[in-house]
Amino acid sequence: MSAHEDRIVTEQGLDARVAAIVEPVIEDLGYRLVRTKISAANGCTLQIMAERPDGTMTVEDCEAISRAVSPALDVDDPINRAYHLEVSSPGIDRPLVRPGDFERWAGHELKVEMAVMQEGRKRFRGLLTGLSGDAAVVRLPDAREGEADTVELPLADMGEAKLVLTDDLITAALKAEKAALAARADGQATEDNKPN
Repeated sequence: MSAHEDRIVTEQGLDARVAAIVEPVIEDLGYRLVRTKISAANGCTLQIMAERPDGTMTVEDCEAISRAVSPALDVDDPINRAYHLEVSSPGIDRPLVRPGDFERWAGHELKVEMAVMQEGRKRFRGLLTGLSGDAAVVRLPDAREGEADTVELPLADMGEAKLVLTDDLITAALKAEKAALAARADGQATEDNKPN
């Protein structure tokens, strides 16, 4: 997975302005922005979801991002009132925002809210089977007799896509995190054993 793969599913309005400010700061630290979202929680909360290129994220990673983006947000001051900054990992039922996300999580259930209507509807839920060009391929459990049970949803027309929490997803996410942490530990051990 490339650290520099552009996000396809992105924010609108003020959320997009905030993302434009924080994404370069986050990338300079070696992380990837998943999403920014301003909500009315606790008066006003700015949530920033980010991850390492391998999909992991620790509390220390969240703290490092928070320390780095705060000054950038103070300078540009996009939110015209007091707000709480919350930096988190995408979680198991994560948003899918890059083409690589749709490949990595193929075989799992997802919900999609389209920004542009497809085949007479905007909401889809089904099994993500992968990518076909610039479209997510989704097998629909609710297809009517005589209708295709698979749709191709253009990534550029998506408003939001996220995984649905299932036992299989939890198992796969835990396995992937364990493998990423083990690979990082192996890489660190190799670095530590290099002669100076």
